[in-house]
Amino acid sequence: MTIQQNVSLFPYNTFQIDVKARLFAQFDSVDGLLQLLEEDNPAFKGPLVLGGGSNVLLTGNVNRLVLKNSIRGIEVVDEDEHHVFVRAGAGENWHQFVLYCLSHNYAGVENLSLIPGNVGASPMQNIGAYGVEIKDVFHELEVISITEASRRKFSLADCRFGYRESVFKKEFKDQFIITSVTYRLNKHPIYNTSYGAIQQELEKMGVQDLSIHAISQAVINIRSSKLPDPAVLGNAGSFFKNPEVPLETFESLKDKYPAIAGFPLPEEKVKLAAGWLIEQCGWKGYRKGDAGCYSKQALVLVNYGKAKGEEILQLSEEIIRSVQEKFGITLEREVNII
Repeated sequence: MTIQQNVSLFPYNTFQIDVKARLFAQFDSVDGLLQLLEEDNPAFKGPLVLGGGSNVLLTGNVNRLVLKNSIRGIEVVDEDEHHVFVRAGAGENWHQFVLYCLSHNYAGVENLSLIPGNVGASPMQNIGAYGVEIKDVFHELEVISITEASRRKFSLADCRFGYRESVFKKEFKDQFIITSVTYRLNKHPIYNTSYGAIQQELEKMGVQDLSIHAISQAVINIRSSKLPDPAVLGNAGSFFKNPEVPLETFESLKDKYPAIAGFPLPEEKVKLAAGWLIEQCGWKGYRKGDAGCYSKQALVLVNYGKAKGEEILQLSEEIIRSVQEKFGITLEREVNII
């Protein structure tokens, strides 16, 4: 495997931040990764692993080894009367994996269409959209331990999924490299159209016979209408998590701000729309230099050209501060800051 020096990471992050990695390598197989990790080189310890680069904000040059996960491949590994189990390499593009499932009539991920990034990031983030999360279709994943260069599997319970959370973002952060993920998909679809504007979009499309293909297209239409294409305008999708608050807090906010939106959760909690909170603070469409808040969706921070990671990070801090001052709610970033 070739180790390169002083490599620009501009092509490897969707924010299109132009910083350099002191050392850089790509791997496309588990054996290739193991070979690299087994080398006795102190510089290789604690690498930064990039997949699709769609959930990171690079705030400066990376003074360590950057590994680009390019493990590909999709295959059916098992099935029963109701489910098919599909394993995908962590370097597979997520939306292309969704399209593969659609082409074979495997149901369960259609609501997750057009989410940027690669398969390997899906369980790390427990990605979700329009009423569906990865935990709903997850079976198991395979990893390589960075320190021991050994293989291990994680089950659904092992991953301890939460809202945009897993053990790989907390206690096991930077300890494992995900090499493949296996999903449990449905042979007989269970449609989920109650969340967001899916039902409205289906009606707009004139859909008479509901299918996973129609739901996928509805999601694609909705996302395309309000979220910028990272290939055109640098961004990492939703920059902040939707905050969860006690029901009592929501009711208090509702008295003061009748238009506030809230989605009921178990244990008398309510999920708030971070985009609405940010918009009420006047940030939607804001731009300073090349760092800005997208004009169609305040939840998305964008790079209009040559913004530095530090500038986007500073903008996010100002947004967090203003939301806290106005609503008493502390927003949490969804994007990883490097």
